[in-house]
Amino acid sequence: MNILIIASVWPEPTSSAAGRRMIDLIELFHAQGWALTYACTATASDFCYPLESLGVKRQSIAVNDAAFDEFVKEISPDIVLYDRFMVEEQFSWRVERECPKAMSMLETSDLHSLRNAREVALKKGREFSTADLMSDVAYREVASILRTDLTLVISTYEVGLLKSVFKVDESLIHYFPFVVETKNIEKSSKNWPIYEERNGFMCIGNFKHAPNWDSVHYLKQEIWPRIRKQLPTAELFIYGAYTPPKAIQLNKEKDGFYIKGRADEVKAVMQRARVCLAPLRFGAGLKGKLLEAMEYGTPSITSSVGAEAMHGDLPWNGYIEDEPQGFADAAVQLYKNKAVWQTSQLQGTDILNECYSSSLFTQPLIEKVLSIRENLTAHRQQNFQGAMLKHHLMKSTKYMSLWIEEKNKGKE
Repeated sequence: MNILIIASVWPEPTSSAAGRRMIDLIELFHAQGWALTYACTATASDFCYPLESLGVKRQSIAVNDAAFDEFVKEISPDIVLYDRFMVEEQFSWRVERECPKAMSMLETSDLHSLRNAREVALKKGREFSTADLMSDVAYREVASILRTDLTLVISTYEVGLLKSVFKVDESLIHYFPFVVETKNIEKSSKNWPIYEERNGFMCIGNFKHAPNWDSVHYLKQEIWPRIRKQLPTAELFIYGAYTPPKAIQLNKEKDGFYIKGRADEVKAVMQRARVCLAPLRFGAGLKGKLLEAMEYGTPSITSSVGAEAMHGDLPWNGYIEDEPQGFADAAVQLYKNKAVWQTSQLQGTDILNECYSSSLFTQPLIEKVLSIRENLTAHRQQNFQGAMLKHHLMKSTKYMSLWIEEKNKGKE
């Protein structure tokens, strides 16, 4: 099988959970013996994953450029995977025109409409409700999902939203969370630093992601002062790729509040710390930082948004708290109480085994993809709404793109 991935960013698994997620998918497809091409509109950074190590071909592409038409026709992919709905909007009409028999897939990473709705509610100082989801972002995102043959959804909560609120047929979506080789966790856990070998708190997250920046600011203003009041010598180390000047300005050594920037190795900074803090007030999807905390044996305190859909019915590997004082008290309790800390660590291992084992999810995904690919015509005939939306996308986005293309020619 010939797979074409179209994306707006090159995958950086050391910078973001979305990057890790994309590499998980690439490795899975590579393991099937499928040929892969990764086409991207962005300039590659120094932190991009070495795709060549998996035999993946790289291709730079541009939006509103007819050169893409010849490129995709030459590749003639069996499957095209769009990395997020904005990319599907920009390129799917061209793929449909040149390669109508190619199966389409959409990687959501998280539901942007959910994240956006929660952010709006937070800024307005009120609780989020499903009514907040009815927005331009949701109309675009759900339309993209309906146009696509199969959409990958990372969170069971988001699967529920798509089915119950947006009435998306379950044949068009597939639940696929982060995956972990749990046998490797079992081996590595024997070498985890013990309670006494760890010190301080840590927080991590790509600063380009709005929920992460908000959580750092929230930590600084509301939570960390409450923790320091109970633990006067405690230190908090905050890591994150693409650290902006406004974040660096929060660094205060006298308060034990350190902005460290990009972590060269997440495992090292996770395992130096005794507790991971993630007071996320909005967001969507699954939180890679909290999954990594479990993988490296670091108990965590997070919010209900942070833990959403991450642990099934199992106890969290630490505490879930939404109010600043409760969050601070839980952090102090977890930090000081060795028995609670050890129990929390074990609960993280249980979550990994029950909710993220690759053995539970990789084969069902491959079987679903192959089934749709082999019965593509019948699958599409059952999706009238998707066909209708494709028709209108071809009429609107196509001609807007062609107009921009002609306009750009005039500037040359």
